[in-house]
Order: sequence, then structure tokens, then C-alpha cells
Amino acid sequence: MSMANKDVLKFIAGFRKFHDRYFNDDDSVYRRVLQAGQSPKTMIIACSDSRVDPAMLSGASPGEIFVVRNVANLVPPFEVQGKFHGVSSAIEFAVENIRVENIIVLGHRQCGGIRALMLNQHKPTSSSSFVSRWMEIARDAKEKVLAANPPATTPEEEDVLCRHCELESIIVSIQNLRTFPFIQAAIKEGRLTLHGVYFDLESGELSQLNDQTGTFENIPV
Repeated sequence: MSMANKDVLKFIAGFRKFHDRYFNDDDSVYRRVLQAGQSPKTMIIACSDSRVDPAMLSGASPGEIFVVRNVANLVPPFEVQGKFHGVSSAIEFAVENIRVENIIVLGHRQCGGIRALMLNQHKPTSSSSFVSRWMEIARDAKEKVLAANPPATTPEEEDVLCRHCELESIIVSIQNLRTFPFIQAAIKEGRLTLHGVYFDLESGELSQLNDQTGTFENIPV
């Protein structure tokens, strides 16, 4: 049996446990969610990294958070020229249809996308590389970090630069969120708040962006 098949079997076994927990009871959370429809108050834009699960980190039950995950938890700026806008359409749906009250951009330590951008590690196989073009969203974050810090000469110094860029990229995504007209309107109406949050998966600490100072402050646990 191949490793891939083992992984699929593990997925199926996990689904059975999920089914037993959420569907064998007439008063299960899924039955209640199905009857009421989804009306989460919070949207989380998180990284695709398998170690950073928004539902697990927040302890959310089904129906409590609306989640979008992508490489490096980035938000592109508002624009209408491209053909496909997966992240932008999800944001629009959350704000205009579900009418979420909070959007959290959740960044994290050891982000592979940010590290590749910061250290020029990503070598696209063609000029149409999706990853390299996507990471250009965080180019301003990289340039800001490089301008404020000396060049890295050791692995430890590289890690410091990457961590700074992980934080700065959250700020870039928050700024990009503010370029969407419907987000501007929702904020002006007082029905939407934007938040930047950073999870250090090495220390287990969580910090939040202070809009006034532009710095991240530790959240006590």
C-alpha cells in the first residue's frame, strides 16, 4: 500500500470520527447550523500552512468563522482587470452577503512563502509561476524590512529578517483590505473592523497589531 493510500485511509477514518461526533445526534451542531444557515461574525484570512489551522487555533465550532487560506495569508489590492479573484471574491462575499463584523489577517512564524520571498529562494520553473507572482503582493513588506535592517550573514539573522517580513506582510494585507470600496463603506458605517494577528508557532504566543503604533503587542494567554 502506498503512502498516498495510507493518507487517504487516514482521512476516511477521521471523517468517520467526525460523522459520529456531528451527525449521529439529532441535536448536533451541524443539524443546528443547517437549520439556521451560516452567519459567522468573523472572517479569518490565514496561510495554507498545514500547521496553522484557524479553527483549531480559535477553538471555533462549525459555522463560527468564515475562512480563506492562501500562500502567506496575503490580501491582494482591489483591482478589476484580472479574470479570476478567489481571495477578493471571498472577501466580498463575507462582507456583503454574510456581513461579517471582523476580518482577521492571521500571519505566522516560519512562513515558507515569506521566507522564499525574503531570501530569494523561490526559483520559478517558468515565467508564469503562480507562487512568484502571488508573493509580489508582499514586495513592499520585504523592501521595508531590508531598508530597516542590515544584510543577514548568518541563518539566525535570516530568521530575524523573515520574522520582520512576516509581521510587515500582515500590515500590507490590512492596507490592501482598505482599498476595497465595500470594505471602506462597511468601516465607515461602523459595522466592520480589521485586525492583524500573528501566531508564533515556535513559542505558542499570539500578538495583535496596534493600529495606532503600527506594532504588534503580545496577547496574554
